[in-house]
Amino acid sequence: MPELPEVEALRRRIEDGALHRTIARVRPGNDTAHIEVPDAAGRKRLEGRQFSRATRHGKYLFAGSDGGPWLALHMGMAGSVRLYDDGDAQPDYARLIVEFEGDRRLAFRDPRKFGWARVIDAPEDEIAARDLGPDALAIDAETFAQRIGQSRGAVKSALMAQEKLAGVGNLWADETLYQTGTHPETRGTDLGDGKLSDLHTAMRRILTGVCDTNATYSDLPDAWLIHRRETGRACSRCDGTLTSEKVGGRTSYFCPSHQERAA
Repeated sequence: MPELPEVEALRRRIEDGALHRTIARVRPGNDTAHIEVPDAAGRKRLEGRQFSRATRHGKYLFAGSDGGPWLALHMGMAGSVRLYDDGDAQPDYARLIVEFEGDRRLAFRDPRKFGWARVIDAPEDEIAARDLGPDALAIDAETFAQRIGQSRGAVKSALMAQEKLAGVGNLWADETLYQTGTHPETRGTDLGDGKLSDLHTAMRRILTGVCDTNATYSDLPDAWLIHRRETGRACSRCDGTLTSEKVGGRTSYFCPSHQERAA
């Protein structure tokens, strides 16, 4: 599932290739049954406008202008944004097409149909409607400590709770816990101030590092957990062996040797 760094890479893609172009037409793509895309009235609101900004909050992507309207996108399990030119083959699984004056085209692609696209007035309205917490790259250490440290549940689940902080999913929650030596089932209330500070610092460093590669995992350091998410693999931080457990309904990979449970 695309998380904050993956969606940030898509935001940059729009920023680099789709801003300040007049929208000539917005049309449905192929096989739009059972997926939310804008209706004719919503699509019409975008036509004649330009995207002057592309923004992101957590896993949510927005393209629009200060006065609105905005195109809001959520990638679901496997969604993405593709830019291409008229005459090129339309991307497969394209559910919505934005045609700009000239040759440029933008496609919202979603093979599994768990994502959605809609036309909204402002990103702030969508963020509030979905009760999203602060963006994981913008949250300060004090707010992070309050939101994660007051959780009576597993820290892994708290990191992934979008109402606490927006943008972290399974992969980067596991990576943050791995690099800070924190067991995923440790309760937030059992974390001291020092550990909470370490988690905040590591989370921001990890997310920034992935964003710097435009979410190209092969460019990430070899010692990261992302390269060894298999039970039985050797830990890169100690002499331990990786294992996995379900935490909050999600499979968590960790090293029980250096990610010890809180006493």
